[in-house]
Amino acid sequence: MSAGSDANTTVNEPDLRGGFFQLLLATFASAVGFWAWMLISPIQRFYAEEMDLSEGQVSLMLATPVLVGAIGRIFTGALTDRFGARKMFTAVLLATIPAVLLVALAGSIGSFALLIIAGTYLGVGGSIFAVGVPFASAWYPANRRGFANGIFGMGMIGTAISAFQTPRLLQDFGYWGTHLFLAGLLLAAAILVWFLMRESPAWKPSSQPLFPKVFGALKLAITWEMSFLYGIVFGGFVAFSTFLPKYLMTIYPENVDPIGAGTRTALFAVAAVIARPVGGVLADKFGPKVIALISLAGIVSLAYIVGQQPAEGILTGVTFILMASAMGLGMGAVFAWIGPSTPPEKVGAVSGVVAAAGGLGGYFPPLAMGATYHAESNSYALGLWLLVLVGTFALVVAGMLRGTRARDGK
Repeated sequence: MSAGSDANTTVNEPDLRGGFFQLLLATFASAVGFWAWMLISPIQRFYAEEMDLSEGQVSLMLATPVLVGAIGRIFTGALTDRFGARKMFTAVLLATIPAVLLVALAGSIGSFALLIIAGTYLGVGGSIFAVGVPFASAWYPANRRGFANGIFGMGMIGTAISAFQTPRLLQDFGYWGTHLFLAGLLLAAAILVWFLMRESPAWKPSSQPLFPKVFGALKLAITWEMSFLYGIVFGGFVAFSTFLPKYLMTIYPENVDPIGAGTRTALFAVAAVIARPVGGVLADKFGPKVIALISLAGIVSLAYIVGQQPAEGILTGVTFILMASAMGLGMGAVFAWIGPSTPPEKVGAVSGVVAAAGGLGGYFPPLAMGATYHAESNSYALGLWLLVLVGTFALVVAGMLRGTRARDGK
């Protein structure tokens, strides 16, 4: 009787073998999308000099792709619940190609208006993140979803690749060559996804219409709670990944050139990428609330140090690396918190809304930094103090939330 029961259980359980390869494929697709999403930031000086842009125009140029990438995640997350990740990954990758080419055209003819339009369209690439969260979750049992989403979150490495490689491609292959290379990479990634990706046997398509699904996610308290926290941890990461080259070259003009700024930004992104799966695994073991609190405390402390604008050198570098690591831990913790706290059929929609909130969290800081920049003292201190205050408030809020352990499934 016992043997028969075990056999029935085995038959009824979905076969999740091959999930790690699928997870890696999704991570690769996400990395390519993130590279495209962050295309403008590493070479922002090219646009600023060619078009003679003001501080406010540069900030708007950097923030525009972030806004659309954030809002788009609401819809890509919900659509993934309905159509599956294979179709949605392919669609997002292909849709980003014209955006990259339009950015290239805007820069070549020196049109700031067209660049803003193109940057808006480029935000489609940033919406790719919400496709992979429900996909990764479906390939792993509840007690390993912190790990799965942490690995998928390493697709953020695309921001590091963009920061490190885009200025070098511009130098070696020229302006159009850089953009054509990335367009080709997007096409190659879309082809790989279409022919090699498959949905998890545990995944079931949702027939619920898009808007009721999104509104249903908005009715859940967990959606708003995690949106706020993710807006701090991921929003901070996006904001610094976008604005750090500009920040470094403004505050330390004699020490940092565009390639050096790109390298430092890449190291910042890599630190967050490495820390994200660590945060997911630790959240599986100790509970996401504990890891989120550690993350937020680290962000607040390190933002205070950055606000003092120490001399460029080891202290500055270590501070930014540690801040990125704290943000990465928080990202892993937040998405480990979502899974066990959300009805399975709403994970995609909730993840999309939370991911959108994270993107929105990255939209406003560059604008605030540009608006609060003090030219006479060459300082962004006021904008950084705002981060300290918001992070402190988030720390208090996180401390008041009900904790959960991903492994408990509660």
